[in-house]
Amino acid sequence: MCASSGLSSMNHGQRVRFLYKAILQLHRALPPDLRELGNKFVREEFRKHIKSPPEFTGPFMVEWSRYAVELSKQVRDLPRALSTDQSVDKAAGIIGADLDESKINHFSEAQLQQLLALAKAIHCPPSEGQSEAS
Repeated sequence: MCASSGLSSMNHGQRVRFLYKAILQLHRALPPDLRELGNKFVREEFRKHIKSPPEFTGPFMVEWSRYAVELSKQVRDLPRALSTDQSVDKAAGIIGADLDESKINHFSEAQLQQLLALAKAIHCPPSEGQSEAS
Protein backbone atom coordinates (compact mmCIF):
# COMPACT_ATOMS: atom_id res chain seq x y z
CA MET A 1 0.00 0.00 0.00
CA CYS A 2 1.44 3.40 -0.91
CA ALA A 3 1.60 6.12 1.73
CA SER A 4 -0.81 8.48 -0.03
CA SER A 5 -3.64 5.95 -0.26
CA GLY A 6 -2.98 4.90 3.33
CA LEU A 7 -3.13 8.51 4.54
CA SER A 8 -6.41 9.20 2.75
CA SER A 9 -8.08 6.34 4.60
CA MET A 10 -6.95 7.66 8.01
CA ASN A 11 -9.02 9.94 10.19
CA HIS A 12 -7.57 13.26 11.33
CA GLY A 13 -6.20 11.91 14.61
CA GLN A 14 -4.45 9.06 12.83
CA ARG A 15 -2.88 11.47 10.32
CA VAL A 16 -1.61 13.68 13.16
CA ARG A 17 -0.11 10.67 14.94
CA PHE A 18 1.44 9.43 11.67
CA LEU A 19 3.08 12.82 11.04
CA TYR A 20 4.28 13.07 14.64
CA LYS A 21 5.89 9.63 14.52
CA ALA A 22 7.41 10.30 11.08
CA ILE A 23 9.07 13.46 12.39
CA LEU A 24 10.45 11.67 15.44
CA GLN A 25 11.79 8.95 13.16
CA LEU A 26 13.50 11.55 10.96
CA HIS A 27 15.06 13.08 14.07
CA ARG A 28 16.85 9.77 14.73
CA ALA A 29 19.24 10.64 11.90
CA LEU A 30 20.27 13.91 13.58
CA PRO A 31 23.24 14.38 15.90
CA PRO A 32 22.14 13.59 19.48
CA ASP A 33 21.99 17.20 20.70
CA LEU A 34 19.86 18.30 17.73
CA ARG A 35 17.69 15.19 18.04
CA GLU A 36 16.99 15.92 21.71
CA LEU A 37 16.14 19.55 21.03
CA GLY A 38 13.98 18.68 18.02
CA ASN A 39 12.08 15.93 19.82
CA LYS A 40 11.36 18.21 22.77
CA PHE A 41 10.09 20.99 20.50
CA VAL A 42 7.92 18.63 18.43
CA ARG A 43 6.37 17.06 21.54
CA GLU A 44 5.54 20.48 22.98
CA GLU A 45 4.04 21.77 19.74
CA PHE A 46 1.90 18.71 19.08
CA ARG A 47 0.66 18.73 22.70
CA LYS A 48 -0.24 22.43 22.45
CA HIS A 49 -2.31 21.78 19.34
CA ILE A 50 -4.17 18.66 20.48
CA LYS A 51 -7.40 20.59 21.02
CA SER A 52 -6.84 23.43 18.57
CA PRO A 53 -9.78 24.82 16.63
CA PRO A 54 -10.05 23.61 13.02
CA GLU A 55 -8.80 26.92 11.58
CA PHE A 56 -5.42 26.25 13.23
CA THR A 57 -5.27 22.51 12.58
CA GLY A 58 -4.94 22.74 8.79
CA PRO A 59 -2.05 25.22 8.74
CA PHE A 60 -0.39 23.34 11.60
CA MET A 61 -0.44 20.07 9.65
CA VAL A 62 0.69 21.76 6.42
CA GLU A 63 3.69 23.44 8.06
CA TRP A 64 4.77 20.33 9.96
CA SER A 65 4.38 18.26 6.78
CA ARG A 66 6.63 20.74 4.96
CA TYR A 67 9.13 20.43 7.80
CA ALA A 68 9.07 16.63 7.51
CA VAL A 69 9.56 16.71 3.74
CA GLU A 70 12.42 19.22 3.96
CA LEU A 71 14.08 17.35 6.82
CA SER A 72 13.81 14.04 4.96
CA LYS A 73 15.70 15.60 2.02
CA GLN A 74 18.37 16.97 4.34
CA VAL A 75 18.71 13.73 6.30
CA ARG A 76 19.09 11.81 3.06
CA ASP A 77 22.04 14.05 2.20
CA LEU A 78 23.52 14.00 5.70
CA PRO A 79 26.79 12.07 5.77
CA ARG A 80 26.68 8.95 7.95
CA ALA A 81 29.64 10.06 10.02
CA LEU A 82 27.92 13.29 10.95
CA SER A 83 24.89 11.51 12.38
CA THR A 84 27.04 10.17 15.22
CA ASP A 85 28.89 13.46 15.80
CA GLN A 86 27.90 15.50 18.86
CA SER A 87 28.51 18.84 17.13
CA VAL A 88 25.58 21.10 16.32
CA ASP A 89 27.95 23.38 14.40
CA LYS A 90 28.89 20.67 11.89
CA ALA A 91 25.25 19.84 11.24
CA ALA A 92 24.19 23.51 11.07
CA GLY A 93 25.41 23.84 7.49
CA ILE A 94 23.51 20.76 6.38
CA ILE A 95 20.35 20.67 8.51
CA GLY A 96 17.85 23.50 8.55
CA ALA A 97 16.84 26.40 6.35
CA ASP A 98 16.72 30.16 6.67
CA LEU A 99 13.35 31.66 7.47
CA ASP A 100 11.95 33.91 4.80
CA GLU A 101 11.61 37.49 6.08
CA SER A 102 8.05 37.71 4.75
CA LYS A 103 7.06 34.77 6.98
CA ILE A 104 8.74 36.29 10.03
CA ASN A 105 6.81 39.53 9.44
CA HIS A 106 3.56 37.56 9.89
CA PHE A 107 4.59 35.90 13.17
CA SER A 108 2.67 36.78 16.31
CA GLU A 109 4.53 38.09 19.35
CA ALA A 110 4.27 34.63 20.95
CA GLN A 111 5.75 33.00 17.84
CA LEU A 112 8.62 35.48 17.81
CA GLN A 113 9.34 34.74 21.48
CA GLN A 114 9.27 31.02 20.73
CA LEU A 115 11.65 31.51 17.80
CA LEU A 116 14.03 33.47 20.02
CA ALA A 117 13.92 30.75 22.70
CA LEU A 118 14.62 28.09 20.08
CA ALA A 119 17.55 30.08 18.66
CA LYS A 120 19.00 30.47 22.16
CA ALA A 121 18.63 26.73 22.79
CA ILE A 122 20.50 25.97 19.58
CA HIS A 123 23.25 28.57 19.78
CA CYS A 124 23.88 29.04 23.53
CA PRO A 125 25.33 26.47 25.91
CA PRO A 126 22.71 25.39 28.51
CA SER A 127 24.24 27.40 31.37
CA GLU A 128 24.43 30.52 29.19
CA GLY A 129 20.86 30.17 27.88
CA GLN A 130 19.47 29.62 31.39
CA SER A 131 21.18 32.69 32.82
CA GLU A 132 19.80 34.88 30.02
CA ALA A 133 16.28 33.55 30.47
CA SER A 134 16.25 34.46 34.17
